[in-house]
Amino acid sequence: KPIYYSVLAAGLAVALTLVEFPAPFDFIGFGLIKTLVVLVWLVLGLRMTLLILDWMTRQPKSFHLVQPDTKPLFDISVRIILFGGALYFVLISWNVDVTAWLASAGIIGIAIGFAAKDSLANLFAGVFILADAPYKIGDFIVLDGGERGQVTKIGIRSTRILTRDDVEITIPNATIGNSKIINESGGPYVKYRNRIPVGVAYGSDVDLVRKILLEVAQEAAKEGGVALDPEPRVRFRGFGDSALLFELLYWIKEPVLKGQIQDLLNTLTYKALAKAGIEIPYPKRDLYVKEMPEGRDR
Repeated sequence: KPIYYSVLAAGLAVALTLVEFPAPFDFIGFGLIKTLVVLVWLVLGLRMTLLILDWMTRQPKSFHLVQPDTKPLFDISVRIILFGGALYFVLISWNVDVTAWLASAGIIGIAIGFAAKDSLANLFAGVFILADAPYKIGDFIVLDGGERGQVTKIGIRSTRILTRDDVEITIPNATIGNSKIINESGGPYVKYRNRIPVGVAYGSDVDLVRKILLEVAQEAAKEGGVALDPEPRVRFRGFGDSALLFELLYWIKEPVLKGQIQDLLNTLTYKALAKAGIEIPYPKRDLYVKEMPEGRDR
């Protein structure tokens, strides 16, 4: 249809040149024909834009920038460009000088940019986050401030996370773009490694301690949550001021289980060490009195 109407408009233009109309009617006729052609191609551009964006939205692996959340942004941007271009050519069709209009639009654009710089920063950061994909909906992330939660929505202006206290936090995308974000759900799989430090008294059987901690991890795995692949490990980390320092390293199936599994392992570890007669020491201080003050009974 656009080609058909364009050819029809070209035929009308040729006809106008063959028929001698007075100057005003000739000018109006050509202006209407050019305006009609611009409007026809504007409609085509709008329809093609919608189709292309729909197609790109259905190809998320090939087009990271165009997603259901960002589609309205690109749709509005393309519409502004198309309408602006159409208005420009329509004005030219009627011999209107657009130089002053363009200069005014540039000044207004600069003023709007300064006034909305924070919103624009969040907007561009949101687009970059969706393109780079440092996290996705459902991931557990840890913010610089220590807040930890599950990503529930990634918007153009902000990202929302739901903490383990069922509190929703909204973070501007510009803040996230300039921060270090720990994605606990990232990596080759969803499994997440955690560790429990354990201190035992000097003189304890280190082989027995290692065996007990591995048995604790195996018992926790039977109750679910602790993964056996990769298998739990025990490391003898060093010598403390009053204890031998061990660490139980284990993998949990999902980051959301971190607190629950840590509570279970702490409980099982304490009970197992107590049952085996292995002391978990605490700092002790011996006080020696060099001499008593004069006049005091010894």
